[in-house]
Amino acid sequence: MADTALLLAGLGNPGPQYALNRHNAGFILADAIHAEYGFGPFRAKFEGLIAEGELAGRKVHLLKPQTYMNDSGRSVGAALKFFKLPLTALVVAHDEIDLAAGKLKVKTGGGDAGQNGLRSITAALGPDYRRVRIGIGHPGHKDRVTGHVLQNFSKDDLAWLKPMLDAMVEAAPLLAKDDDTGFMSKVALLLQPPPKEKKKDE
Repeated sequence: MADTALLLAGLGNPGPQYALNRHNAGFILADAIHAEYGFGPFRAKFEGLIAEGELAGRKVHLLKPQTYMNDSGRSVGAALKFFKLPLTALVVAHDEIDLAAGKLKVKTGGGDAGQNGLRSITAALGPDYRRVRIGIGHPGHKDRVTGHVLQNFSKDDLAWLKPMLDAMVEAAPLLAKDDDTGFMSKVALLLQPPPKEKKKDE
C-alpha cells in the first residue's frame, strides 16, 4: 500500500474559540505532525485545510476539514475522490469519549460511538477506514457529553496530552507503513515511566 498516498484527516471544529477543545484532538495531532515532519504550508481546498509531506517515504496528504465536525464527510470525501485513493488509504484521527483520557486505540471499521465526525464520514464513504481514537474520557452522563467535548482540555488533561502527542508524533511513520499495532505499541512504550534508579548502598 505504501506506493499509494495516505490521506490523514484530523477532525475538529474551525475557529480559535474551539482550538483547545477536547473535540479538537484530531486537529491538535494534525498540527503536531505538520510541525514535526516539515510538511508544506496548509492551503484551503476541499472545504478544509490541506498540506503535503512524507512519512516513512510515503506521500501524505494532511487534512483538517473546516466544515465543522458534523459535516466532516464532505471535506474528507472530496479529498479522497480528488486524489483517487481507496478507503484503505484513509486514516482519521479523532477524540473518543468511550476511551479513558490518555488512552489510544487504532482500529479499522466499526461504529461511530456517537462521534459525529465519524458518522458523517461513514455516511459519505462507508465504515472501512482506519481510525486513530484519542481517549478524552466520558463525563459520566450522556447529558454532559456535549459540554465535555466542547470544553478546553484542563490543566490535568495537559499533563497526559502533551506526552501522548509527542509519542504519537514520533510513532506517526508507522501509520504510513500501515502498521497500526506497531504504532500503538511504540506510543505505549514511549509513555512508560522511566525506571526508578536504585539507590546505592551507603
